[in-house]
Amino acid sequence: MAADSADKTEPATPRRREDARKEGQIARSQDLPAAVLLFATFATLYWIGPRLWRSFLLIVQTALSDESPASLDELWLYSGAVAWEIVGIMAPFLIILFVAVLASVYVQVGWLLTFKPLMPSLSKVNPLAGVKRLFSIRMIMRAVSNFGKLLVVAAIAWLTLRGSASAIMYAFTLDHYDVFRVGSSLMFKLGMRLSVALFILALLDVAWQRYRHSRDLRMTKEEVKDELRSMEGDPKLKQRRRQVQLQLAMQRLRNDVPTADVVVTNPTHYAVAIRYDNESMLAPKVVAKGADYLALRIRQIAAEFGIPLVERAPLAQALYANVEVGQSIPEKFYQAVAEILAYVYELSPRRPGRAPPAAVSA
Repeated sequence: MAADSADKTEPATPRRREDARKEGQIARSQDLPAAVLLFATFATLYWIGPRLWRSFLLIVQTALSDESPASLDELWLYSGAVAWEIVGIMAPFLIILFVAVLASVYVQVGWLLTFKPLMPSLSKVNPLAGVKRLFSIRMIMRAVSNFGKLLVVAAIAWLTLRGSASAIMYAFTLDHYDVFRVGSSLMFKLGMRLSVALFILALLDVAWQRYRHSRDLRMTKEEVKDELRSMEGDPKLKQRRRQVQLQLAMQRLRNDVPTADVVVTNPTHYAVAIRYDNESMLAPKVVAKGADYLALRIRQIAAEFGIPLVERAPLAQALYANVEVGQSIPEKFYQAVAEILAYVYELSPRRPGRAPPAAVSA
């Protein structure tokens, strides 16, 4: 087992990560939603706490006053009003908590809906596998982490209570309203400190979970090669296909370039061979084109058969990008091509069927 782990030295490929995600294997910290929920609870209480307290006092005062319901009908109306008041206060509170927890989960895993982890599996109910997981290094590290978190929580609670010891000791001298105010302030201070500490610990746990997830998904070099073969085919066959395609391209160039009247070059990166025959063509056609090595071969074949080479970098780039082999040149290039053909006709005798430059530009 250790040898297998040692062989897995390559980071997971995108396909491996996507397959693991579909299976429900994701890097997710269970502590982050709990910490966010705790922080959102106390932050929301700080926001709506005074209103909640005032509503609670109003309900109690009304229930104990002479204005309390005297009949069953009035009791129903009073209960409905109290329920509506509570719903109006608690609805924003619950919505904020739900959105906070949902956001904490989304930040970790995004939108993911899969039932694969819930599918029954014999490995999940195997007692031997359960015992192995219970005493695994991962579970031991989890226990040590939880114990460390417990120590942090205990230390923060002790420091907070120690700082408020005087207020707690003299609370018996206060009336019930002040006692509630002091207790609420102490609870809020303790809750906010604990939630911040747990949030920081949760962020550390998120980083650890992502590191462990990436480590668990590591692949061997052979697995990476197998995946590349399955996605792109055997590299040897792929290389052979490239060779065959290059041979066919060379053969086409060998047949088509000698039929051209001129080759427009970049001068080295692009080469476009153009042919025009006024008896069979309405406009000049591109009979061959190529970039880099193919451009070099086009120039070599053209030189071998005495085809003129004309250097026009912008025109060569435009023709290479906009005109496919066998297509006529667009009308916007007529003037530039006509000038080149006129120049070529002046250098060499006309072949039968060639039109004068004016006809080309028309």
